[in-house]
Amino acid sequence: MSKRLMTVLYWFLALEFALGAVTKCWPGDTIFSSAYSTKFEEWGYPSWMRFVVGALEGAAAVLLVIPDKRTRFLGATTLMFVLTGAVTTHIVHHDPTVESWAAPTHLLVMGILALANWPADWRDLVRSSHAAPTARTPRPSEERARAHQCGGTP
Repeated sequence: MSKRLMTVLYWFLALEFALGAVTKCWPGDTIFSSAYSTKFEEWGYPSWMRFVVGALEGAAAVLLVIPDKRTRFLGATTLMFVLTGAVTTHIVHHDPTVESWAAPTHLLVMGILALANWPADWRDLVRSSHAAPTARTPRPSEERARAHQCGGTP
């Protein structure tokens, strides 16, 4: 898939989740659905939980548009956790498919994006991408072996 097409996909998904974050924080009904404050209470969650979910969706949307594999991976995995909760909630409360089809679809898409941006080494997630490489400090046993090969003492 071309890089430009992937960039458009990331921006489209980020805009979707940014809009979702705004609707979670909106005080009343939206053009998309009834107020999330009442929906969350109907699902058994406190109404303030919608702000947490909205903040996570908004932060993940920002991470998706930063053109770095590490940030895109973190954004996709954050959304996977949020969407797993959404799918579970829709299943437990027997919500109609018309209202709940988006959560499992987006969960699948985020799973694919997380795999596509999977770091080669998990430590790459916490390393600075701009850090200068450092020379490895030799172990004392290596220094002795090197000195022994050269005929000297350490």
